[in-house]
Amino acid sequence: MKFYKPTSKSRRHLSTVSYRGVITENEPHKALTSGFKRDMGRNNRGRITVQHKGGGNKHLYRMVDFKYDKYDMPARIETVEYDPNRTGFIGRVIYPDGERRYVLLPKEMTVGAVFSVSASAPLTVGNRLPLKKIPVGTFIYNVEIKPNGGAILARSAGNFAQLVALEGGHAQIKLPSTEVRKVSAEAWACIGSVSNEENHLVNLGKAGRSRWLGIRPTVRGTAKNPVDHPYGGGEGRQGRGRRRAITRTGKPVGKGQKSRRAKKYSNVFIVSRRKVGKNRKASL
Repeated sequence: MKFYKPTSKSRRHLSTVSYRGVITENEPHKALTSGFKRDMGRNNRGRITVQHKGGGNKHLYRMVDFKYDKYDMPARIETVEYDPNRTGFIGRVIYPDGERRYVLLPKEMTVGAVFSVSASAPLTVGNRLPLKKIPVGTFIYNVEIKPNGGAILARSAGNFAQLVALEGGHAQIKLPSTEVRKVSAEAWACIGSVSNEENHLVNLGKAGRSRWLGIRPTVRGTAKNPVDHPYGGGEGRQGRGRRRAITRTGKPVGKGQKSRRAKKYSNVFIVSRRKVGKNRKASL
């Protein structure tokens, strides 16, 4: 981590990830980039569906390979790069046939390291195997939910899931949220944990850096008018005036309240619900 001298109010608590000695390339590989438009919290009709999103710096999209469909072929890491669209570091890899791709890197791998995607690959960091070939207790990332569906779970900086059981054609995965979930044992996952594990220690330091990231200001519900929020109105500072905490649209939120839909399709795959509050800290 890099900490700054308090030369101004916004620098007093500012901290960033130190990229020196980690990042080896400043410019992305042009053939693996494209422009894209961020949703900014709007739906297909332009209505705001997610609050506090909008603006931010323009980003070039890096086409990261989450399919890993080049099997039984060693890939060598050429560069370690920063990706503005995700928290973990990415690496440009080259295959024996000359094709280059971007992949999400684990924290132990550097330039020159080699990994492979194979059912017979050794159990070393970076290699990708089917879950049924991975020993119970192993830390994994880039986890698929269904075979050849692409990596979906455990992709943020420093994150990893843990394989806790294999039975009945399913693998039980303990996710970073502490939820234990069943996925197909035929699905694939990478060995290790995602790079840039210090990302959670970053202190933005000032409101301007939030705006660069596309995060707009958050106003307290009690400071609004009754027409704008259920907590709004009243003379002076008022409490929320209701027993349970709810969102602007009236849905339960926070304090351990369950907000998951009762008939969600994936309920049958949940072995243990995620812990919240003190219970979550005790289980980590």
